[in-house]
Amino acid sequence: MTGSIFNKDDLNDIRSRGMTPEKVLKQIEVFKRGFPFAKLVRPCTIGDGITVLDDSDIERLCEIYEKAVLSGRAMKFVPASGAASRMFKLLLAYKTRFGKAKKADDVHGNGKDDPDYKMFLRFLNEIESFPFYEKLASTMSKKGIDIKMALSEGNYKAILDYTLGPEGLNLADLPKGLIPFHKYDDYSRTPFEEHIVEAGTYTCSKDGVAEIHFTVSPEHEDLIRRHIEEVRGRYEGSGLKYRFGFSCQKSSTDTIAVDMNDNPFRDIEGKLLFRPGGHGALLENLSDLNGDVVFIKNIDNVAPDRLKDTTYTYKRALGGYLIELQDRIFGYLGRLSGGDEDTSFTNEVLEFIRTTLSSTLPAGIDKAASKEKKEYLVSRLNRPLRVCGMVKNTAEPGGGPFWVRHRDGTASIQIVETSQMDMDSEEQKGIFQCSTHFNPTDLVCGVRDHTGRPFNLEDYVDHDTGLIAIKSKDGRELKALELPGLWNGSMAYWNSIFVEVPLITFNPVKTVFDLLRKEHQPE
Repeated sequence: MTGSIFNKDDLNDIRSRGMTPEKVLKQIEVFKRGFPFAKLVRPCTIGDGITVLDDSDIERLCEIYEKAVLSGRAMKFVPASGAASRMFKLLLAYKTRFGKAKKADDVHGNGKDDPDYKMFLRFLNEIESFPFYEKLASTMSKKGIDIKMALSEGNYKAILDYTLGPEGLNLADLPKGLIPFHKYDDYSRTPFEEHIVEAGTYTCSKDGVAEIHFTVSPEHEDLIRRHIEEVRGRYEGSGLKYRFGFSCQKSSTDTIAVDMNDNPFRDIEGKLLFRPGGHGALLENLSDLNGDVVFIKNIDNVAPDRLKDTTYTYKRALGGYLIELQDRIFGYLGRLSGGDEDTSFTNEVLEFIRTTLSSTLPAGIDKAASKEKKEYLVSRLNRPLRVCGMVKNTAEPGGGPFWVRHRDGTASIQIVETSQMDMDSEEQKGIFQCSTHFNPTDLVCGVRDHTGRPFNLEDYVDHDTGLIAIKSKDGRELKALELPGLWNGSMAYWNSIFVEVPLITFNPVKTVFDLLRKEHQPE
């Protein structure tokens, strides 16, 4: 079958990536059948899928976590392969306009009242507020250009060239984690540095070691490693050392692209086109760590030191919540493996699954034979565990917490992206519009079972939750396939807990203008 689709060069290419022809054929079949929409039952709300911690809860859970972290159980995992080009999309567009403009109106685009043009002017007017300003001014000065003079004379092209291009800071070609985000007294910190500071505060063992792992792009790995080696001395000392890990998304997790007729897409040289499989591909990186208690947070969600205390408190509280739940689950599994079939005990576990783990029960399980009931309880409990922070909805783009109906008729709480929702259905759209909380990608994971062995995380993926997107290559449209997202489809069959966390713990930077928000500015 493969011979009719793939030639000898194709097969060599596929195998060199660590893939098999059968795997690629399965991906092509996915394009043909598509993905089903998630069946939303209702949004998760406080008391119905989302837990709120009071002060006494937080104090107790932080104490539980402190004991666990000292034993070296905790580490931090940061997806950091994202490029900064999206941050500078608007500025890059104006850089292109200046390069092609023959008159001023060509730069203005849709006119001086154009919202994009107003944002461009904001960048220029508030340029001194950006944490990379001093370095930009110094770089331009070395080239004989005074930045303030360039501003007053309207030499905006030079400012854009030195901000974005290789003759200057080259910010548009850097990974997002290397962009200066926060200004301190005599230096500016990158997101890598802010995550390093965080890790040192809540993942440090009794030996004084904090462990943090970054997933990076291959083309930027050396640059990132050099940056971290250059700055680590600023944060180590006084009994604190860091253990850094780095990994890249594996080529074996790439996905084939197809044309609009679902045939393999070939580039101008006739080669198959493979694309990165999205952040869901990082499940393998996470699994390879053989970790225990793992905190996950996006590279661009960081705050300056003056706002970190609340983040630290809730990180410890979420970690303590996870460990407290683990202990209870492990206790249940121990009794079940020991043959405890007492009716009151099994009813207690069923109620725990229904209420604490927020999952409806299969029809008739409460009246099932003891062996069948025990098998269900063990399979339902013996899974990876995650405790996810949720913030109140502030109209940020992205997914949120919902109750979702599964094929077997049960329902559980899930993180669902808008791309998974059927917005043509008034019912489903209405459920989405009633949502009260948003997923900030702020979670702590327990990835070992009650015997201490790492779970095989691939066993808990919902493969029906990927994404097909329309892209282009060489001027031709194509379909691209993304794997189930790391914190939605890839963790769909984990045991999940959603906890409300304060909005101040969520400080994403999606565009360069987000750096002008008060949360990212010095006091």
